[in-house]
Amino acid sequence: MLYGIIIAACLAAYFLILSIFGLHINPIYSIFNGVIMAIGLWLALKEYKKSKGNKFKYQKGFSLIFITGINATIIFVIFFGLYATELNPDFLDQLISMWATFYNTNIGIVLFTIALMGFSTSIVLALAYMQLFKDSWNTKEAKKHTL
Repeated sequence: MLYGIIIAACLAAYFLILSIFGLHINPIYSIFNGVIMAIGLWLALKEYKKSKGNKFKYQKGFSLIFITGINATIIFVIFFGLYATELNPDFLDQLISMWATFYNTNIGIVLFTIALMGFSTSIVLALAYMQLFKDSWNTKEAKKHTL
C-alpha cells in the first residue's frame, strides 16, 4: 500500500508541475505517467523480493505489482477528480477543447479512461516484470520432465 501511495503522490506532483506550465491540458505528457508507474512498481517488487528472499513466489509478486498499481490508480483518480471538479473547474473544458468539440464528454468518462489506463498499465507491467523472476525451465531438473 505504501508504494501505491508514493506512486500516486508522484503522479499528482508530476501533474501539478505540468499545470504550472500550462502543459497539463496536452494528453501527450501523460506518457510519462507510465514511466512513473513503471519505476514505482519495480521498486515495490524489488523491496518485496528482498524481504522474502528464497521464499519469493511468482504469484505473490504478480499480485503485489497489480494491487500496488490498482491502489496508485485509484488514489490518482480521486486526486484527478478533485482537481478537475473543485480546484480547477474549467480544466475539463480546456482538456476537451484539444479534441473535437461534438463529443459529449463529462468528468465520469474522463475518470473512467484514466482508471482504465492505470489498470491496464498495472497488468502489463505485472506480466512483464514477472517474466524476469519466473523459474527457468532450462535446468537439468526441468529437462528430466520433458517428453
